[in-house]
Amino acid sequence: MELLVFDLDGTLLNGQQRISEYTQETLRRLSQRKIAYTVATGRTIHAARACIQGSNFPLLHVYNNGVVICNPDAQRYLHHNHLTAEEIDSVLTAFAAHTLTPFIFTVEPDDSHAVYHAPPETDICRQYVAQFEASDSLQTKPLVSLHPDAQITNINALGSQEEIAAIYQQLTEQSHLVVYTGGDMYSLQYHWLDIHHSASNKGGAVNMLKQSLGYDRVICFGDSDNDLSMFEVADEAYATENALTELKDLANGVIGHHHEDGVARFLREYYQL
Repeated sequence: MELLVFDLDGTLLNGQQRISEYTQETLRRLSQRKIAYTVATGRTIHAARACIQGSNFPLLHVYNNGVVICNPDAQRYLHHNHLTAEEIDSVLTAFAAHTLTPFIFTVEPDDSHAVYHAPPETDICRQYVAQFEASDSLQTKPLVSLHPDAQITNINALGSQEEIAAIYQQLTEQSHLVVYTGGDMYSLQYHWLDIHHSASNKGGAVNMLKQSLGYDRVICFGDSDNDLSMFEVADEAYATENALTELKDLANGVIGHHHEDGVARFLREYYQL
């Protein structure tokens, strides 16, 4: 038995951050053929929810680049690698000299979810805060109230390329952290940054899925540097046309662009759907 694992942004999602009707129909055909599939994304569960709404993903999901594995039925994290208080201090120190607002995502003692942040200083950070405040499943809290024992899954930020690059350079020197960055495909004038514990990556999470769900083979689809680890452990891996060169070099093949349902079109041919 084999399991298909899809990255979301730049892979399964289109330019409107949605799964198109064509791709949704392809997923339905996979289900009818009893071909298993799931997602492994850098998004939090809250950021992914609207994107995959209306599509059926019944198996375990991977969020936060492998930091957490979630049971979609119970909305409960089954596995996690949290950042420590010392790691958080080093991250906040890196942000201190810049106007960027770090957004700190946590699992609260009652298993609810929250994001902590300082008062936003830029328009894009204020837009971020507004999105979080509109969520009915994510509490927004002031950074000063962050408890030292908080279970922190990841920290992210969005800002200018120069500011993101400066913080990235500081944090990549710390071996206990994994830092991903890149241009924002939906707001082209900005770059993003995502930080989490070094013990977490998509490759490790995909291996856990393979073992816990009992699949013999895994086929992965992705586009960015946070997909490298799962490409390395996959039995087969396919990069979208818009993917980074280093990911294409590691892939078994390059498929269509994510704007053009590249994954779905490949799957219809691969499985004769």
